[in-house]
Amino acid sequence: MPEWLAAGGAGLLAGSALLVGSGIAWLAAVPARVVAVVMAFGSGVLISALSFDLVLEAMDQGGLGATAGGFLAGALIYVGLNVLLSRRGARHRKRSGDQQASDSGSGAAIAIGALIDGVPESMVLGLSFLSGGGLSIPMLAAVFISNIPEGLSSTAGMKKAGRSAGFVFGVWGGIAVASGVAALAGFLLLDGAPAELLAAVNALAAGAILAMITDTMIPEAFENAAVYSGLIATLGFLAAFSLHAMG
Repeated sequence: MPEWLAAGGAGLLAGSALLVGSGIAWLAAVPARVVAVVMAFGSGVLISALSFDLVLEAMDQGGLGATAGGFLAGALIYVGLNVLLSRRGARHRKRSGDQQASDSGSGAAIAIGALIDGVPESMVLGLSFLSGGGLSIPMLAAVFISNIPEGLSSTAGMKKAGRSAGFVFGVWGGIAVASGVAALAGFLLLDGAPAELLAAVNALAAGAILAMITDTMIPEAFENAAVYSGLIATLGFLAAFSLHAMG
C-alpha cells in the first residue's frame, strides 16, 4: 500500500473512534461517572503520547528551539481559536451533562470546535510516516483510545441539549473524514521537509493537544470522578507508555 494512502487511512481509522463513542452514547444512557472515568483514562493516554511520541521525537529531530517554539505556538493557536468559539456557544462541547448550549446558533461553533480538537492529533499520524519508521502504532492506538471517550462525552451532552441524530452523526462523521484528510495532508505537504520544520509541526500539534486536554477533557473527568480521576489518568498514561516502550 502506498504510504500516502496508509497515512490517510490511519487518520480515518483514528477518527472513526469518535463515531464509536458517539454511537454508544446515542443508543445507551451512559452514567456520568462512567463517562468521567473513560475521559480521565483518555486524558492520560494522550498526555503520554504527546510526551513520548511527539515532544521527545521533535526534540531528537530539531532540537530545543524548534520544539519549544512549535509547542508554545500550538497551545496559543488552540486557545485563541477556542476563546472565539466559546463566545459562540462551543465552550462545553465535550461535556456530557446539560452544560452545552442548545440554541441554533451554537451548532456551527460546536462542529468547528470538534474539528480543531481532532485535526492536530490526526495530522501527526501522517507525519509519523516521514520519520522513516512508518506508522507510529503507539500514537495511532493513543488517538483511537482517547477519541472514544471524547465522542461519548460530547454526544451525551449534545443529546441532552436536544441535538438531532443527523447533526450529531453528521458532525462526527465529518470529523472522521477530516481526520483522514489531515493525516494525508501532514504526509503530502511535509514530505521532504527539513528536520527542524517536522520537529516544529510535531511540537505544534503536541501543544494544541495538551491545551485541548486541559480545557475540554480534564474538567469533565474531574467533575464526576474527582476522587479517582488522577489515578485513572495515571493508568491511561502507563498504558500508552507501555505501548510506546514495546513499539
